[in-house]
Amino acid sequence: MSKTASVALAPSASLFARFMSAVDRFLMASAEVSNRNGDLPRFGL
Repeated sequence: MSKTASVALAPSASLFARFMSAVDRFLMASAEVSNRNGDLPRFGL
């Protein structure tokens, strides 16, 4: 048996996944601002 160890690394996120994450962060920030102002947040694009 060999004495080396291998580490499984998670695959890097695709460009589409990073874009969707950025959109999600933007929408959540918008909802938080609306909530602070006492308005109902607008969901969706």
